[in-house]
Amino acid sequence: MNNSVFVIAAHPDDEVLGCGGSIARHVDAGDHVQVLIVAEGATSRQQQRDRGQVGTELSDLAIAAQKAGEILGASGVELLDLPDNRLDSIDRLDLIKLIEARIERYQPEIVYTHHSGDVNIDHRRLHEAVVTACRPTPGHCVKRLISFEVASSTEWQPPGSAPTFQPNWFVDISAQWPRKREALVAYASEMRPWPHARSIQALEHLARWRGAQVGVEAAEAFCLLRQLV
Repeated sequence: MNNSVFVIAAHPDDEVLGCGGSIARHVDAGDHVQVLIVAEGATSRQQQRDRGQVGTELSDLAIAAQKAGEILGASGVELLDLPDNRLDSIDRLDLIKLIEARIERYQPEIVYTHHSGDVNIDHRRLHEAVVTACRPTPGHCVKRLISFEVASSTEWQPPGSAPTFQPNWFVDISAQWPRKREALVAYASEMRPWPHARSIQALEHLARWRGAQVGVEAAEAFCLLRQLV
């Protein structure tokens, strides 16, 4: 029986960084994957938020997100327009209700989202909202809840200041790594030159290292938050 999978990411490129290979693997297995990106991903680079000044950049990010989704085989990519790196300025209940509405619409069995200890504030706030929206009330559709790592955020949090990412769920993406790499290339504006943690080279090193941890060519690592069987 095929699964319905929902990936909930803060910014354009987070979905590929965190679980692009797993998205492709789900698709290869016949699963239906929907992606939601909640924040626009550009205005935090300004002193004050002004979408008009970064309209071209926002358009390019939206195009990149759709292209990356096509490369990985996602059934759909929905982009919202919440303020970049300002999700803490939005009432938590409003963010929860936004997520709940999509979960009600898509009825996913499996949900991927950010780790609770990331240095990026949007990642942490979104994690909280998703966990609340996926609370295991009787008959709730979500059976597996997973958090992913995002290079240049998860590993940048100093020890002791937040929960450490300690993966307990690994997905073999040896066959899917080339497509993940292609999807990352689609986000050229968000990639950085080596030795930045968000360079293509660093991301391949991470995939190879996560693979070596479990004896495969390449892998993605996650924290399994809850599994109902």
